[in-house]
Amino acid sequence: MEYGREHNFPQGTRLFEEGSVADRFWIVRSGTVTLDMRVPGRGAAIIERLGPGELVGWSWLLRPYIWHNSAEAETPVRADEFNATAVRTAMNEDPAFGAMIGNWVTSVLAYRLQGTRLRLLDEYALHGGVVLTSRTSGA
Repeated sequence: MEYGREHNFPQGTRLFEEGSVADRFWIVRSGTVTLDMRVPGRGAAIIERLGPGELVGWSWLLRPYIWHNSAEAETPVRADEFNATAVRTAMNEDPAFGAMIGNWVTSVLAYRLQGTRLRLLDEYALHGGVVLTSRTSGA
């Protein structure tokens, strides 16, 4: 791997913290990583679990390169770790490579957004929520 290296994280290791500089990313080979967000007055809430083959971290690709959440090794994790600056430079130097990486990260984000929407619908159904929109049918 030209831009990356294998890295092992013991269970409980924090990979990155929300609000810090996003200077690397990982692809999980084995184990589970949780993504969490700070909830004022409540601590951290787990929002996602990622396993083998999945991308950990996308904030490295979008300015201002600051993590939007935090990540922790839920189990021992073996992952390929990539230097974000080196990958961004390669993307700029090779437009085809850049498009491929950009499309890959976009597809990951779209998949996770859909998962988030489904979880929100589950919460809505669980709590018998009220529709809080002014949109009408067919809008």
